[in-house]
Amino acid sequence: MSAAEPTLNDEVRTLYLDHHGWLHGWLRRRLANAGQAGYAADLAHDTFVRLLAREKPIAAREPRAFLATVARGLVANFHRRQALESAYQQALAALPEAEAPDPQTRALLLETLAELDRRLHALPAAVRRAFLLFQLDGMPQAAIAGELRVSVATVQRYIVRALHQCCFPA
Repeated sequence: MSAAEPTLNDEVRTLYLDHHGWLHGWLRRRLANAGQAGYAADLAHDTFVRLLAREKPIAAREPRAFLATVARGLVANFHRRQALESAYQQALAALPEAEAPDPQTRALLLETLAELDRRLHALPAAVRRAFLLFQLDGMPQAAIAGELRVSVATVQRYIVRALHQCCFPA
């Protein structure tokens, strides 16, 4: 890299200085419909943190479109996490008090669920669906094959792939 080429940190700094306010407003408008506009600052921050974690230079020709694309993925993850937390809280509320985990265990379980959700969403939809039908619904592999219109061997490959993704992510 020559001295004239900006570093990744320089690119992110410039994007931040030039577009942070715009991105924060954009996110606030996006989240206002869901009553979650208070999270806009966090998601704007997370957008720039994600950019700092990149290995390649950004070189965005349309910086706002680029930032919006990154932020959209974070908003989708945010909504998925909110839905997961809500479902988790409902499941906990249904437990008898004596069986409910302590707050520390609850937090660990929620983080584990969120990580598994993130890993499963990195898989193609058919692989994820086969795995969930098998693991959560207890559906036989032959029935899953019929539902997905694939062979039983394909269902088996899907399940192995999903298990591998959950246990040994890249």
